[in-house]
Amino acid sequence: MPSTPSTPSTSEAHPTSRSLPRAVAVADLDLDPGLAPDSEHDAVLSLTPAPGGPPLRASGPVYALVRLRGRPVATVLTTVPAGADPARVLATAFRAQRTAHEPPTSISGGTPPRTTVVVATRERADRLGRALDSLLAQDHPDFRVVVVDNAPLTPATRDLIATHYAHSVTYLHEPVPGLATAHNRGVAATDSPVVAFTDDDVVADPRWLSALTAPFAADPRTGCVTGLILPARLTTPAQVLLESHGGFAKGFAPRLYDPAAPPADKPLFPFTAGSFGSGANMAFRASALRAAGGFDPATGTGTPARGGDDLYAFVRILTAGHRLRYTPDALVWHHHRETWQDLRNQAYGYGAGLTAYLTAVLCRHPALLPALLAKLPRGLAHARAITAHRETPAAGETPAAGVPGAHGTQQHPWPRALSRLERRGMLYGPVGYARARWGSR
Repeated sequence: MPSTPSTPSTSEAHPTSRSLPRAVAVADLDLDPGLAPDSEHDAVLSLTPAPGGPPLRASGPVYALVRLRGRPVATVLTTVPAGADPARVLATAFRAQRTAHEPPTSISGGTPPRTTVVVATRERADRLGRALDSLLAQDHPDFRVVVVDNAPLTPATRDLIATHYAHSVTYLHEPVPGLATAHNRGVAATDSPVVAFTDDDVVADPRWLSALTAPFAADPRTGCVTGLILPARLTTPAQVLLESHGGFAKGFAPRLYDPAAPPADKPLFPFTAGSFGSGANMAFRASALRAAGGFDPATGTGTPARGGDDLYAFVRILTAGHRLRYTPDALVWHHHRETWQDLRNQAYGYGAGLTAYLTAVLCRHPALLPALLAKLPRGLAHARAITAHRETPAAGETPAAGVPGAHGTQQHPWPRALSRLERRGMLYGPVGYARARWGSR
């Protein structure tokens, strides 16, 4: 069976410096809109750099999360002129694009259930410490943190836990490489009714875990909850291009995905799992995840499949009859990879993970084949759209405000080389999954 190399070659041309986007500062702006619904002078409660990001510059492009009294409601993307007050400029940009002063209502549900947070990592102890500090500062009333050290080459992660987190974090060693395998190891080690997952390159908002797990207490049919992921820094062209292409953000409107009432605006439901959330910010009812067989160990980073472990789990939860909720109140800040080669690897891996997870679903649950075949023509059109090359807007054309996140709406082009890599990855995905399955045997 022919195989595509698991790492894209570097022979594709690097974009010219003229075509590369500028660095964008990332900020966190909290406003109090006051009592008057048409107030033109929102009180600025705070303006800070994104956690772990560089200090704000005096002028230039700024991408900001906007909160209303602490609650995430929107993002704005604007340029702060030299000598202007950044907070006032950002607040004005927010007023120009907002449609309501109050955010949508999210599920609260009272006291969040007891939860285990699983962080899988491999040879990134420098980043892991930052993530753990944010997790240990959560306002959730009852949780523990488990670090799964996946196929380590050095004792760096073990030593970090032993030296700085021995009394607050549980360390587990998983010798078999693969993100799904590491996550399954974490699930097996917990007796909590809810298990949450995030990555070693995030900083979690203090209310992240409470917001992510409250829906389980409110609705017994909820099997999975996902949350908002925003970039912590946009300092390199690769980071800006990734966020402009879609990043990980899923918007600021809470969503309920119910297999008993498929959403009318998702004709490919449930097979467009990428729209439900991402593995850096997800939680499951542990009993539902175990009943679904956990994560497929032949998917995910660290395997020939390159990805798709989170997508597979989302679809399995939904096809088992559970509800999946997305809540933007559950926020983590993600530190995107920085280099052009990192972005190339991600583009290829996203394509491979997409078709690998679909292959996993059909191999393990062939009864879903008729439903997938019925949606295949639309699915192929969707795949072409999300991997399409994107030109820079014509002169005078206004890019979409708010998030470098809705695919195809921002001013930065998506290079043809990356579009080709995504599509090559999609062709390779089933082969990668087969290699991973064969290797595990």
